[in-house]
Amino acid sequence: MSVLYLDRTIAEDVRLGLKNNPVTAVVGPRQCGKSTLIRHLVSYDRPFLYLDLERPSDLRKLDDPEWFLQHQRGKLVCIDEVQRRPELFPLIRSLVDEWGGNGHFLILGSASRDLLMQSSESLAGRITYKRLTPFLWEEVKERVIIEEYLARGGFPKSLLQEEAQVSYGWREDFITSFLERDLLQWSGFSPATMRRLWQMLAHNNGQMVNLSSIGGSLGVSHTTVRNYLDLLQQTFMVCLLPPLMSNIGKRVVKSPKVYVADTGIVAALLGLVDFNRIAGHPVFGSLWETLVMVNIQGMYPGCGLYYYRTVNGAEVDIVMEQSGKRFAIECKASAAPVLTKGNRSAIVDIDPLHTFVVAPLEKGYALAPGISVVGLSELFDEIGKLL
Repeated sequence: MSVLYLDRTIAEDVRLGLKNNPVTAVVGPRQCGKSTLIRHLVSYDRPFLYLDLERPSDLRKLDDPEWFLQHQRGKLVCIDEVQRRPELFPLIRSLVDEWGGNGHFLILGSASRDLLMQSSESLAGRITYKRLTPFLWEEVKERVIIEEYLARGGFPKSLLQEEAQVSYGWREDFITSFLERDLLQWSGFSPATMRRLWQMLAHNNGQMVNLSSIGGSLGVSHTTVRNYLDLLQQTFMVCLLPPLMSNIGKRVVKSPKVYVADTGIVAALLGLVDFNRIAGHPVFGSLWETLVMVNIQGMYPGCGLYYYRTVNGAEVDIVMEQSGKRFAIECKASAAPVLTKGNRSAIVDIDPLHTFVVAPLEKGYALAPGISVVGLSELFDEIGKLL
């Protein structure tokens, strides 16, 4: 695999974070490119210190963290995999208050904001959080085709391999490493049970999950399943899409839908090596839906995302709310997408500013007044025009 760097959408947000805040955190799943982004982003016109807390030699430097970090004043201190030492947060708070100004610490973590902040001390008012996802389509569309992106997912070392089998092998290794090594950071989790749960979620990707039913299949309680799901969500391995709870007056389904957060990981969990095998599999439609959803999350990280479904069968895959505007987004893995009666009923219910039917097309078209068929890139172009 050739060594290259592709620009990331959040790069400018990270630069602004460093300029305007004492501490900037970049969070996202393991191996999504956080370290690579930072190494290309940091300006070396000032001293820069990089600590990787998965490296024993760097961990030893923090045997006496207060003594060590006090001597780094004036540098931009980057701490990678910071979730391994959450007790550093109170010290960082004390140091940035003492030093004043901005741009002192850049912390990288493979866990969410809530999971990182295990300390009783808070960095509130001193820290900004930026989330890096695996590659978004807008970042790689000049280098890969959409079928490869769907089959391999967005993790750089999966997507950019030359051979499909090598990409698949990397994802298998990633899954094993996450289950057998990364989970050791969090107590009370069984790698074997987590693997079985993850595979069950992959088979039911994009569906509502019954915790009690899953618990029965796994031989654990529904509370244990909830804890496992919470960990997968907090480590960016699954996404929960809540229902749109509005005053429409309809009886809506209230359980969240659960997605494995990367299409390539879904494929690996199901043993699907390439696009040809995915295209004939029942999970194909939900993979396309996942692809659309994670790209919306990456392009509009502050937006509200929901799904809409009533007990009478009205449904739309994604409802996006941004800047006070609502969009209905239906995902169709077809070159000739057709809206169902339930789709049209849902559109009437939720009354969006515009409805987009997202399909694997290069060039979309108007389907009806207020409804457009679009490709993935066109989706963001069109939303941008309406915001």
